Amino acid sequence: MGVYILLKIHIREESFMENNKPIIPADKSGATHPPRRHPRFFRTILFYLGIFGPGLIAANAGNDPGGIATYSSMGSQFGYSMLWVMVVLTIGMGLVQEMCARMGAVTGEGLSDLIRENFPLRLTVFIMFIFLLANGGVIVSEFIGIAAALNLFGVPSWIGAPLGGLLIWLLVARGSYRHVEKIFLVLTFVFFAYIFSAFLAKPDWGAIATGTVVPTIQPNGGYILMIVTAVGTTISPYMQLYIQSAVAEKGISMKEFKYERIEVWVGAIFSNTIAFFIIVSTAATLFVASHGKGVAIGSAAEAALALKPFLGIFASRAFAVGMLGAALLAAGVLPLSTSYSLSEAFGFERGVGRTFQQAPFFWGMFTLLIVLGVIVAMLPNLPVIQLLLNLYLLNGLLLPIILFAILYLINQKRLMGRHVNRLAYNVVSYALAIIVSGLAIFYLLSQVLGFFGVKLLG
Repeated sequence: MGVYILLKIHIREESFMENNKPIIPADKSGATHPPRRHPRFFRTILFYLGIFGPGLIAANAGNDPGGIATYSSMGSQFGYSMLWVMVVLTIGMGLVQEMCARMGAVTGEGLSDLIRENFPLRLTVFIMFIFLLANGGVIVSEFIGIAAALNLFGVPSWIGAPLGGLLIWLLVARGSYRHVEKIFLVLTFVFFAYIFSAFLAKPDWGAIATGTVVPTIQPNGGYILMIVTAVGTTISPYMQLYIQSAVAEKGISMKEFKYERIEVWVGAIFSNTIAFFIIVSTAATLFVASHGKGVAIGSAAEAALALKPFLGIFASRAFAVGMLGAALLAAGVLPLSTSYSLSEAFGFERGVGRTFQQAPFFWGMFTLLIVLGVIVAMLPNLPVIQLLLNLYLLNGLLLPIILFAILYLINQKRLMGRHVNRLAYNVVSYALAIIVSGLAIFYLLSQVLGFFGVKLLG
């Protein structure tokens, strides 16, 4: 689902620097010694690992329940014919993420800060409401994922969802979440199994090549719906909030930005490569098993079937472990980052270091988002995969509003100076925003007209 999602990995220079000089550790006698310098080649390797590490790891955490549901459904219902969508979305994700990262580097402010400072109050409230709606949907999806993963171990939703919510709230409120998020992150690496499953399922590589480079559009509602859902999954609004805030907090200037730009693009490619193989593996197993008719995935257990060529009888349990780790990771960070952004936008006190009395809006919003996710996840007989798809469809429908706000800000010379978008960048970015808007409007129009018996799509 995309880079910079879910994991708050920040470089805390203040832990190692004082007055812009490295803190030299003292030995047992109290004497200080300059740090030992490693060979130049070794330092170079460490430098580039430092650039790519956080982005790549965070990108893998983006393969959360909603992402798995979307990409699995693309493959199981439409085979290899939607692979080209991921190529386009990789470019789109890289462009949008780069713009937000660049704004963070130039202005030193988060996206919600810039929205508050540069838009009228009513428009600011509207845009932040869109963010809340989109983020709230994703948060709900994470708790649905927690419940669905625990269901595969025989734990009912009415127990699993509240336990997950209580665990996340206590970890964040007690300040110990950062100690366990790495464990949750490691659990998500099970989704690398999709790559091996894709090869072991012996897919039609000719059809894969065609589906990747030849765009095809099927004139039916399910295909258009899946494209809009894929857009909302891959370029989710909360990603923009996170990347800009992360760059601003790390204090990255335009002098160092070339490295951040590399990480943005490497992260986008890495993230969507995993998504690509999820589509391939589900197409090679579930779609082929349906003899090309397509099959709608109805549960987490069915989504796990695509891992059978590699994991065999362990597929369901491994899938459950990976989904549980990704969902817990997201369920901790997303409500927290959403509460930060909304508090920031409206000037309220914020921060996990503050008490409820000091930051009531921040803690109230954080708690409310978790409670909402838990309540929805506890509902009986929940159509898990379909609900996850609908929540990311909502993201896709709301995304155009966020994209146009970003494009307005990035082209303001008073904010960005000479770092505004160049013409070619604007052409591609506005084309993306217009196409996404067109798809969203077309889908909504088809749904409205459908109530009156008028069909725009087959």
